[in-house]
Amino acid sequence: MRTDGLDLELSVVIPVKDEEQNLPLLHEELTRALGGTGIDYEIVIVDDGSTDGTFSQLEQMYQRDARVRVIRFVRNFGQTAAFAAGFAAARGRFVATLDGDLQNDPADIPRLLALAARHDIVCGWRRERHDAWLTRKVPSAIANWLIGIVSGTRLHDNGCSLKVFRADIVKRLNLRPGMHRYLPALAVQLGNGVVEEVVNHRPRRFGHSKYGLSRTFQVVADLLQLPALKRRAVDPHAPRPQLYQISEMLAHEAERPVAAAGARPSATLS
Repeated sequence: MRTDGLDLELSVVIPVKDEEQNLPLLHEELTRALGGTGIDYEIVIVDDGSTDGTFSQLEQMYQRDARVRVIRFVRNFGQTAAFAAGFAAARGRFVATLDGDLQNDPADIPRLLALAARHDIVCGWRRERHDAWLTRKVPSAIANWLIGIVSGTRLHDNGCSLKVFRADIVKRLNLRPGMHRYLPALAVQLGNGVVEEVVNHRPRRFGHSKYGLSRTFQVVADLLQLPALKRRAVDPHAPRPQLYQISEMLAHEAERPVAAAGARPSATLS
């Protein structure tokens, strides 16, 4: 494993909000899935304005594991902002994304990473979903159909957070709030195509879902301007919005990150 912190193979970026009970098991599963593979990796967790004991759990993870780095927002800015902060701070050649609620299975990451070496963008497909039919499955099916028609990137499961990207692709994206839903359609403009891979999906054990039927209405509103958003996402001259503000970052002394793009300079390192 390299120790200079400059050339990792993989950065695992995880946005979390009020996932205090899930984090110890998540860290355990990530370590089991990646620790014995020989992959040089880091775990970048973004606390998006949690109000429970999430940050306390993250501090403990950081103290126990030198691979863990933590970004804490001053308040809740949303999933797009959390992903953007994680992308900016990531030091791996590839970036894997997943949710912090244990519904994504970290054991799938090595398989997706192997595919990403050939395809640049690999999207998980939760073919067997363990979610409520009316509030999650139906809105998801409608949203996937609409996104495919408008964006031209047809996927079974845009909403699956378990994805692997070539890092230099997502780092170049100029994101706007809500754009995490369309990351494959945005990223494919800079990459070598998109592939889907069936992944494991599990029932939520702790906490509660932050999403519901309202997300479908937001997708409809977004799709009206998606072509323009796609153009701006890859335009190096387009202004970058202020997506988030960081209150603190935890990074081990030898591996302190470059300040994340989009963050105000009030961030501190511990």
